[in-house]
Amino acid sequence: MNIRDEISSDDTWAAAKFGVGQPVLRTEDPTLVQGKGTYSDDIALPGQAYAAIVRSPYAHGVIKGIDTSEAAAMPGVLGVFTAKDLAGYGTFKCIVPFKNRDGTEMKKPQRYALASDKVRFAGDPVAFVVAETATQARDAAEAVVLDIEPLPAVTLASEAAKPGAPQIYDEAPGNLALDYHYGDSEKVAAAFARAAHVTKLSLRNTRLVVAAMEPRSAVAEYDAATGRFTLQAQSQGVFGMKGQLADILGLKPEQVRVLTGNVGGSFGMKAQVYSEYICILHAAKTLGRPVKWTDDRSGAFVSDSHGRDHEMTAELALDKDGHFLAVRLTGYANMGAFLAMVAPLPGTLNAVKNTPGVYRTPLLEVSTKCMFTNTTQVSAYRGAGRPEGNYYMERLIDTAAREMGIDRLELRRRNHIAPTQIPFDASSGMKYDSGDFPALFQEAVEAADLDGFAARKRESEARGKLRGLGIGSFLEVTAPPGKEMGGIRFEDNGDVTIVTGTLDYGQGHAAPYAQVLSRALGIPFERIRLVQGDSDQLIAGGGTGGSRSITASGAAILQASDKVIENGKAIASHVLEAAPADIEFANGRFTIAGTDRAIGIMELADKIRSGLKLPDGTPARLDASVVNDGVPSSFPNGCHIAEVEIDPETGAVEVVRYVSVNDFGTIVNPLLVEGQVHGGVVQGIGQALMENAVYDEDGQLLTGSFQDYAMPRAHHFPDIGFESHPAPATTNPLGTKGCGEAGCAGALVCVMNAIVDALSVYGIRHIDMPATPARVWAAIQEAKRAKAA
Repeated sequence: MNIRDEISSDDTWAAAKFGVGQPVLRTEDPTLVQGKGTYSDDIALPGQAYAAIVRSPYAHGVIKGIDTSEAAAMPGVLGVFTAKDLAGYGTFKCIVPFKNRDGTEMKKPQRYALASDKVRFAGDPVAFVVAETATQARDAAEAVVLDIEPLPAVTLASEAAKPGAPQIYDEAPGNLALDYHYGDSEKVAAAFARAAHVTKLSLRNTRLVVAAMEPRSAVAEYDAATGRFTLQAQSQGVFGMKGQLADILGLKPEQVRVLTGNVGGSFGMKAQVYSEYICILHAAKTLGRPVKWTDDRSGAFVSDSHGRDHEMTAELALDKDGHFLAVRLTGYANMGAFLAMVAPLPGTLNAVKNTPGVYRTPLLEVSTKCMFTNTTQVSAYRGAGRPEGNYYMERLIDTAAREMGIDRLELRRRNHIAPTQIPFDASSGMKYDSGDFPALFQEAVEAADLDGFAARKRESEARGKLRGLGIGSFLEVTAPPGKEMGGIRFEDNGDVTIVTGTLDYGQGHAAPYAQVLSRALGIPFERIRLVQGDSDQLIAGGGTGGSRSITASGAAILQASDKVIENGKAIASHVLEAAPADIEFANGRFTIAGTDRAIGIMELADKIRSGLKLPDGTPARLDASVVNDGVPSSFPNGCHIAEVEIDPETGAVEVVRYVSVNDFGTIVNPLLVEGQVHGGVVQGIGQALMENAVYDEDGQLLTGSFQDYAMPRAHHFPDIGFESHPAPATTNPLGTKGCGEAGCAGALVCVMNAIVDALSVYGIRHIDMPATPARVWAAIQEAKRAKAA
């Protein structure tokens, strides 16, 4: 079934209230806003005990001993566990299969649930306590005495690469995990050599604390009779987490069940297995009772994976007319103290895929050293290299335009990929299948009223403010290919359940998935339910990440719908007394071709439930369960334009206008898509203006709470304009393109470009994120001193 083609040929069906393309309200919200959701910390099992984690106060040190005697004797304590108690379990895995530029394997030091020889970051788990109450567990955890010999620490990736830096792993000399390289160095060097102009920038992509609304929490059970574990925890896909757990526990996958209820945000962070889960699973088996662990906010700051943290030198080579010849990125990506599940990906392959953007960029070279440091592990965070890649490119373009005296809009137009060049083989190795980048760009320019900017700038100046305008085009490579389950189950109560392996952790999957199924099979929207969070009901599942959900699950739902129709034709032929070949299906009804004799799919399901007798060889039910092999990546793109005001006396920055035009292909639910863009924009502006995880020289996280780590709030933002310029993807049956991370990609670029534009009156050509008042004020003062000298 190919809904994309139907949309392009006839969109009258979209007028239906719940059709694809309609702004249907999220069906989860009535439950959630009334406080009736079920999050991991809401779970209370009979007889459950409580765990608390003992963490290292040092960023780097040798474990000399752990004294648990006092803790074990405290009231309510059921057990105190260290690494030796967990001997026999496996290690956490980094699933990225990269090799070094010389072809050797990347360094993947073993990482166990609890540290046994050394601690490598402040917050490294070394022991845990289980007690009758959460308070007793915390009190006892504080009584565990750690004998740790402190060692020097290093927190910045570039510093970790220097000779003489503290050595974090013996098996990773020089703290190097991966020496990544992409591109033809000789060809790129030749392009730079013949270039009429080269722009070069040192760009810092700061470290971020994920700070999901809901801290992590989990409850573990063990059934001694079956030898089976059950973990109820947040995730981004229960099927994948089940596999990770089974691997670490040394079990067959069927011996592990993962359940995920409502999730209060993740942004990539909750996709992986954490030490605490292995700890409580072990305790549940050892103690013979359920064990629960819930993090607090302070613990989350040091134990949840962090995001970003790259140091890059970006270079753009141009000919005399401003045509791009090559882009080169050289720098460092901070892995933290160990390799998280996809840690190397954002600073390497995703930088490759996303840097070229919407431009004809013939050559690309990316050289990234992925370094271990004495910091919390870094992994995927909303975009995971996509915003970073686009940020590098767009900052280069604005800077090159200023250096070459070419209008920044014109420089972009000269290098846009034209619609006639689609499909386009990008220098990243990706093939863009769709998009009209010049037209979308022009629509954004008009929506932002650039003609009126000069007047708005004069008005700001009259109030003593600087005003800047920033443009940020982006193209993301989303929806990484992978298998996905599509299940359709007709229930005894008349409902129809979709079963699929992506997972809603705030996106609102239920409504758009139901819109797809309602369109495909004519099933009433209100009768459709969604199951994602029970690994026992899944036969495959790629989870939610990389903006893949509607593309992957949508394709799987359509494939399962085809199977339902196939089953239904066979069953309907018996009911209607016709040959299966004569049965047609459309608009939710099975019809004998050329007649008005028909039966609706829901009526047919009722007959089956009522005991319809069917001939041998006829499917017994309409139900279908399939595994879609996956569809190629999609390429959402857009242009975001922001205007900022800066108070030169204080350095305070305010985003005062924001417009976005986006191409997400077929939009199943515009209400939800716009909400996703808003959320991404807010996170992008948060990074641009205020968010920054800072360590001191001893490896202590200075920004370890919301008192020190600034988070964006509603008053920091203007209305966020949203318009669509869709070019449906040709590579998946819905024609969709991922939207979940695009807001970050657009916001980082346009806001930072706007800030530099405002500061250009002082001769400032670049400022790093976050553009805090102190940093902006200091840049202005330095520029004034330089001019005076």
